Amino acid sequence: MKSVNRRGFFAQTALSSSLLVFGRAAFAQQPGTTEPVFRISKNDANRPEANAHPLDPALQIARDSLKHIRDNVVDYSAIVIKRERIGSTLGDYEYMAAKVRNRKVHEGQIKQPFSVYLSFLKPSSIKGREVIYVENRDNGQMVAHEGGMRGRFLPTMKLDPHGMLAMQGQRYPITDLGIENLVMKLIEKGERDRRQEECQVEFRRGAKVGGRQCTVLLVTHPHSRPHFDFHVAEIFIDDELQIPVRYAAYSWPTTEGGEKELLEEYTYQNVQLNVGLTDADFDPENKTYNF
Repeated sequence: MKSVNRRGFFAQTALSSSLLVFGRAAFAQQPGTTEPVFRISKNDANRPEANAHPLDPALQIARDSLKHIRDNVVDYSAIVIKRERIGSTLGDYEYMAAKVRNRKVHEGQIKQPFSVYLSFLKPSSIKGREVIYVENRDNGQMVAHEGGMRGRFLPTMKLDPHGMLAMQGQRYPITDLGIENLVMKLIEKGERDRRQEECQVEFRRGAKVGGRQCTVLLVTHPHSRPHFDFHVAEIFIDDELQIPVRYAAYSWPTTEGGEKELLEEYTYQNVQLNVGLTDADFDPENKTYNF
């Protein structure tokens, strides 16, 4: 694996573009699996001349991050904290211990399929739920058993990841989970939004997620339009690991002068890269699992 000068990578990439607005930010996260709490202060007043489009430097950073992941990240473990709005209902925080192997392709052939193992930690209603998905295995189905009270009565099942049961209470299927997929979605959204006006982009340094230094990319669409998915999006990029570790998106206020409303947020904590995961980590017969 090639050597990468990680520290300062995103700062150097961003500084090479002409649209950078750095400010001071702080992100406070309590140890363990407590709810993420963050604080961001005012950005600096100095605003260099803009690029052809405000999203250009952000897209370049995302593309560099995707290349870095594909070149250097084979697998990882993490604690995933998510919160999603389904319809008009904002759900509770969910905490999952995750193991992920990234898809690896050589000469057009998949040499390592995208693989996910999730163990739900809390809230108590889903604690104990386990899910395994391996690309192109089990006819594309995931293997799952419930947690909480329902887990005492329901058997292990194979489910269509895009089906009604698997998608109940979820914004996205398990096939979209993971840091590489997050970067791909960010690039997709950025390239689409680049065709539109009314976009503000800021970069802020000094943020922290789980005690780790991050750069924050803040994208704002001031006005609600049919072609925009969000009012404000925040992407926290780990300065050393060169990967996004937190994404949060907010909708426009429903009343004049009101507060923006959270649509979705995903935080990856305790990320350990290239831990040497094996087929056993994605096998329901693994004796340390409860399938």
